[in-house]
Amino acid sequence: MNTEGPAMLQFKTHAHVTSAYECAGHGPPLLLMHGAEADHRMFADILPLLARHFTVVAYDQRECGDTQAPASDATLADLALDAAGLIEALGWRRAHVFGSSFGGRLAQALALLHPEVVDRLVLGSTWSLPLKYEAIQPQADRLGELRAQLPASAETLAGWFFPEEFLVERPDLRRLFASAKTPTEGTARRAVTIRSALDLSPAAIRSPTLVLAGSADRVVPPSATQQLADSIPGSRFELLPGVGHVTVLQAPAIVTRHITGFLL
Repeated sequence: MNTEGPAMLQFKTHAHVTSAYECAGHGPPLLLMHGAEADHRMFADILPLLARHFTVVAYDQRECGDTQAPASDATLADLALDAAGLIEALGWRRAHVFGSSFGGRLAQALALLHPEVVDRLVLGSTWSLPLKYEAIQPQADRLGELRAQLPASAETLAGWFFPEEFLVERPDLRRLFASAKTPTEGTARRAVTIRSALDLSPAAIRSPTLVLAGSADRVVPPSATQQLADSIPGSRFELLPGVGHVTVLQAPAIVTRHITGFLL
């Protein structure tokens, strides 16, 4: 766990979006992109580890955390434009980018639509941009049911995101999803964004790319993540033994080692 305390929340306005973010460390710029229902806090454990080597920014996407944006359905292309605008607003010409789960799909969109701002790319626990979730997960409907039943289903849902052996060590995470947001117009708009796809091929990604998958991932089958890696020219694929979907919470030191080894 993060024992150094959270960085102070900061804000940057670009176009019509005011992005909330945390920044820590010194070195090459590294932008972190969170998962579907998460926000920048999902990186709390790994941010201080990465900050030893990089200037790290973990930010909230639209309809997440403290970021403010116009009330409209956002596409992956919109979120990619937001990310490019944030990189510019931070005074960076280019940045390394790490996206996890849905954030990995957003990172693909950024690398394809705004390649000029992406240096190296790390994609974790994710799948190919043109494919909707149902195409890679036969139990997508069951996962949707569990999400709809929150907070009552929190402990069952945790078993999808983390291996049982890890939950024995970290029983606090069994209730991780119990604080899910009450449905609002904003969460409905976010759900539309999460379900979207973008008809762009990862084969066109030109940034050097590392792809990470947990061997025990039940949310995104590691075979789907490996297929993504196979489609990106020259990419490197690493399978993390015994790690589930939320790699940055279960194995922050291991993920940091792979990221720093690749980016540096």
